[in-house]
Amino acid sequence: MKQATSTATFAPGTTPDTVRTADGQVLRVPAGWSLLPPGDATLTRRVKTDGDHWVVQEKKGRKMFSRGVWAPAETIERIRAELEAERSTDSYARRQASAAKRRDKVQTEYVEDFFGAVVTYLHFHPKHADLASHLAKAVTDHATPVGSGTVARTKRIPIERRAESAVIAWMRHQTTSYDDMKIPRVKGKRREVRRMLAQRSKELLEQYRRGGSPEACPLRAAITG
Repeated sequence: MKQATSTATFAPGTTPDTVRTADGQVLRVPAGWSLLPPGDATLTRRVKTDGDHWVVQEKKGRKMFSRGVWAPAETIERIRAELEAERSTDSYARRQASAAKRRDKVQTEYVEDFFGAVVTYLHFHPKHADLASHLAKAVTDHATPVGSGTVARTKRIPIERRAESAVIAWMRHQTTSYDDMKIPRVKGKRREVRRMLAQRSKELLEQYRRGGSPEACPLRAAITG
């Protein structure tokens, strides 16, 4: 079993004190090192900046999850103590409060912008304005919370596309049987089903844009509860 030093990124190993390289080699963690669990971003960042460390990540599906950072135990404890002392000061508390207000302001503005983008995407006939407003609020409430992990939180695509994707995703779960479907575990099948349901949702939305009033509408039923 090999051992490495310096800075690198690995997958979890076969035992708690090992990691695995991209080509499958198992490495033992250096003596005197400890695993800093994920959760405290500031502590993790400072430990990584201080010197030698190993980042541990694990891929689940298409997502990558942090499993912590290995670093010298004395480094972790020293930086943790320094950070705790810093966080106990009045000036730190004031900075945190100020930062929280700024985040709240940014979030409030984004929620308003996203709601407007959803209403614009829906573009319902004026006689369905109330339904559009209720649907936009339902989608916005679901999609915009910080940490929700929804498409609304990404900045990789324009807000107009985020709004469209959020509406279709909401309708998939609220107006179709998608969540109860038994989809064969065949590559591409789930994507195919989602495309089919998305097309149905878009066809339903188009009826409201034209001013129609679909009977037994799953969308209206989902909104009115």
